[in-house]
Amino acid sequence: LPASGRPDPAAAPTPGATADGILRRQRARESSARTYARSFPIVPARAKGMTIEGTDGRRYLDCLSGAGTLALGHNHPVVLEAIQRTVESGAPLHVLDLATPEKDDFTDALFATLPKAFADRARIHFCGPAGTDAVEAALKLMQTATGRRGVLAFTGAYHGMTAGALSATGSVAIRERVAGGAAEVTRLPYPYPYRCPFGVGGERGAELAATYTERLLDDPSGGVVPPAAMILEAVQGEGGAVPAPDGWLREMRRITGERRIPLIVDEVQTGVGRTGAFWAVEHSGIVPDAMVMSKAIGGSLPLAVIVYDQDYDGWLPGAHTGTFRGNTLAMATGAATLRYVAAEGLAERAAVVGARMSARLEGLRSELPVIGDVRGRGLMIGVEIVDPEGELDSCGAHPVAPEAAERVRSACLERGLIVELGGRFGSTVRLLPPLVITDEQAEAVLERLADAIAEVSGQRGRRS
Repeated sequence: LPASGRPDPAAAPTPGATADGILRRQRARESSARTYARSFPIVPARAKGMTIEGTDGRRYLDCLSGAGTLALGHNHPVVLEAIQRTVESGAPLHVLDLATPEKDDFTDALFATLPKAFADRARIHFCGPAGTDAVEAALKLMQTATGRRGVLAFTGAYHGMTAGALSATGSVAIRERVAGGAAEVTRLPYPYPYRCPFGVGGERGAELAATYTERLLDDPSGGVVPPAAMILEAVQGEGGAVPAPDGWLREMRRITGERRIPLIVDEVQTGVGRTGAFWAVEHSGIVPDAMVMSKAIGGSLPLAVIVYDQDYDGWLPGAHTGTFRGNTLAMATGAATLRYVAAEGLAERAAVVGARMSARLEGLRSELPVIGDVRGRGLMIGVEIVDPEGELDSCGAHPVAPEAAERVRSACLERGLIVELGGRFGSTVRLLPPLVITDEQAEAVLERLADAIAEVSGQRGRRS
């Protein structure tokens, strides 16, 4: 320590600190709520593109990408240049919600990516730095505008961990120990062909989900008072990379529009090219009343906003604030990332590479029967791990196998591949590689994942 007895804020990390020592101190000092650190007992020291290098020198292909945050991978030159340029310019790094050139430029860059029919009537609100705060803001906005309280949300949904967002989230495990909620939520069925809530699957399952929603809302004894909003994901991320059929999304837009129910689309994980379109709503052509955005829009730094139709802008000053609702560096890196993704056609590339990877994984199902389902959109891919010896359900799905999925994740890590699990039962291996993934890296991901699944399922020596 210096003479003051206080740590030197400029000091580098402890030289020679071992991964085991760092992980041991983390376990001793951090909360029990830590998550990724449990799944991946590594200590990243350097990262570039899709590659992470640990303190022990081992390298990993990162198919988690900050849960979809790193559209351009780690430390992309475009992002680093934006940081350096902004810091050297002397721009204020924190000014609450005052106007700055960086904020104005970010807003221009963001609006240029939006569907024109939405952008022409859009207002933007900068929220706290996480997607969950943007969800809170969107719900409050619509409750204010409509004078109603209730929310329509879906099975399998994930919208965040704060009170209102958690109420709209479907997972019972993360909600059951938290008393109360910030909103009265009506839970609706989300189309999930492999494990259809109606037991029929396919297009018919989506049709029934839409019919159920419409009839429930119109039933005077259905128990649903006029809601303040419907919130949904065009592709459920934490729910297991489950894409909503475009026709179903159009039905949700029709149903809400006819009943004057604002439609909020949560694009926190699906945005900025992830699904093969810049925004996932573009696949269906719907125009929502509000979009929730975070993760990739900050170019790897914390940033969250809601963009919404001007007709709902009924807030009073200070109705939703937060100290860190303006982050100059994140706005600079976000604008640079948005423009780079658009200029380089990375959304289109995500569609092509994602389709190729999904097709390869689908082709493995015959030789690796623990792969029950392959689904997703673009570079948002889910591989559901099942017990192939278990009894089939009415949709032809085998029972889930979460323990096997955990072993697959561990086997992937041993092979230098970082993947995470998700889905209703924690049985889906999720792939969220950066949009800049090369063909060679995509091939390596597929080979390592297939080898890991084969080992766990006892099929390793039988693969052709």
